[in-house]
This record gives sequence, C-alpha cells and structure tokens, in this order.
Amino acid sequence: MDYFVIKAIHIIFVVSYFAGLFYIVRLFIYHTEALTQDEEPKKSILHKQYTYMEERLWNIITVPAFIIMIISGVYMLYLVNWGFLQQGWMHIKLFFVLILCAYHYWCWRMIKDLQKGKTKLSSVQLRMMNEVATLILFAVVFAVVLKSIFIQNWYWALISFVGMGMLIMLIVKLVNRNKKC
Repeated sequence: MDYFVIKAIHIIFVVSYFAGLFYIVRLFIYHTEALTQDEEPKKSILHKQYTYMEERLWNIITVPAFIIMIISGVYMLYLVNWGFLQQGWMHIKLFFVLILCAYHYWCWRMIKDLQKGKTKLSSVQLRMMNEVATLILFAVVFAVVLKSIFIQNWYWALISFVGMGMLIMLIVKLVNRNKKC
C-alpha cells in the first residue's frame, strides 16, 4: 500500500482513538458522581448503565482504534525503512506514545475498578486526568507538524507544554471550584 494511504488510515484512527479516550474519561466522571449518590435505585441503575457504556465504548471503539493506530504507525515506519527513527521529532512522538500507552492502561484499570463500584479519584480529579490525553495530543501534533523547529527550540516547546498543562489544570480547577475534591 502507498505510504500516504497508510498515513491517512493512521490519522483517522488517531482521531478515533482520542475521541474514545476523551469520552471514556467523561463517562468515568459521571460514573464516579453516580457512585457517590445515596439514593437507590437511582445509584444502581446509573452504575449498571455507565458500566455498560464504558465497556461498549472501550471494546468497540477505543481498543480497536488503538490497535489500528499502532499497526499503521509501525507500518509507516517500515515503509520509510525506519528512517524516521533517526529523527528527533520522532523520538519525542514515541516518548509521548509510551505515555499514551500508560494512560491507556490507567483507563482500562479505571473501567475495572468502576465495574466493581470502586472509585479512587473524585470527579474533579478525573476532570484533570481527562486533560492528560489533551496534553499528549498537543505534544505529538506539534512534534510531528513542526519537526525540526520543535527540536531546535525544544526548551520553548517544553516551557509551552508545561505552561499549557498548568493553564488547563487551573481552568479545570476554577470551573469546578465548588465541587468537592
């Protein structure tokens, strides 16, 4: 297959995967809020519904998109004779892909905990965790699009990345300041 066809497939499944990640953590937030209710049968009904929705989203959209994203990414590297692996921007991208894999695992663990009715984080903390995927997306897109400029000015990229993260977390905290942490 042509490199550009694989690249298009990769981009489509990156978008699908991140859509799944963004939505799954929103479901975690709502599920956690439902579990903190005392009112039955509302609590049980919502728990059952959120468990169903999380399971379906994870198994039908998020995980398949993750697998196709990874396979198409590795295949693109193969098509260019692994040449991108010698470029700094790819090192940054792959570093964030590793962080993304850890985040993916964290999401899977959250699904399992919530299915058991356990929640370790508050809805505000989950709202902040929801922004982790956003920050990873920012870093990867900027590394890929700006390539050598990103590497030459890595310190500004790092400062911008940290600043963006702090700004996003501050906004989440301010918007949710009346909710209990």
